[in-house]
Amino acid sequence: MAVDRRPLIAGNWKMNFDHLQAIAFTQKLAWTLRDANHDYATTEVAIFPPFTDLRSIQNLIEGDKFDLAYGGQDVSSHDAGAYTGEVSGSFLKALGASYVLIGHSERRQYHAETDEIVRAKVEASLRHDLIPIICVGETESDLEQFGPSAVPVAQLRAALSGIAEKDIVIAYEPVWAIGTGKAATDEQAEQVCGALRTALAEAWGMAPAESTRILYGGSVKATNIAALMRQPNIDGALVGGASLDISEFASICRFLKHVV
Repeated sequence: MAVDRRPLIAGNWKMNFDHLQAIAFTQKLAWTLRDANHDYATTEVAIFPPFTDLRSIQNLIEGDKFDLAYGGQDVSSHDAGAYTGEVSGSFLKALGASYVLIGHSERRQYHAETDEIVRAKVEASLRHDLIPIICVGETESDLEQFGPSAVPVAQLRAALSGIAEKDIVIAYEPVWAIGTGKAATDEQAEQVCGALRTALAEAWGMAPAESTRILYGGSVKATNIAALMRQPNIDGALVGGASLDISEFASICRFLKHVV
């Protein structure tokens, strides 16, 4: 982990918590981190609630002046129009969101999102000054057929095709590790994250590649975050199930207490 890349711990709630549950959870998370003297200047913390929670989260964070960042779990490639059920980047920006997840494996799997759709959503997020967290990763069959980094690198190149240097975040999430309890080893995760940084350097140059944060996602827990964060190309985590447990997620956010 480079000293000039501020670590980011991002909690993807997926389809969990209504707006009342979200308020209670976010308050308790902020208080837990405050009581533990968490330093947001050294480790950024972001949450990704369902769309229906975002206004409540905005009011809470702004009203109580919490240092938590937040974002959307998806964004439309369209800015406005007859697109029933979709959410524009302008709507997310108006709700104070800083980030948006794009290309999560569940979107690719259950909603048939292609590399072309992911690229269009990256463009849309950038049009509205949202920082895209571009999710890439391979299935178990991809891993066996192509090796550990070929598919994630190809997905990243497709997502950034024709897009000039911008502030982005990359999240490597091996599909075979998500929710399975089978996290990649820190060496496996580092190998792929290093390949992603190399691909970014080829596209945008060394300086942007060195400043871009790359997260690991896939059965991240308090017990494995420290080993992952010791790796030079891993700058944080995209946390799924563990982000729904306050004590576990707060412990992950405080990984610096465990890294030596």
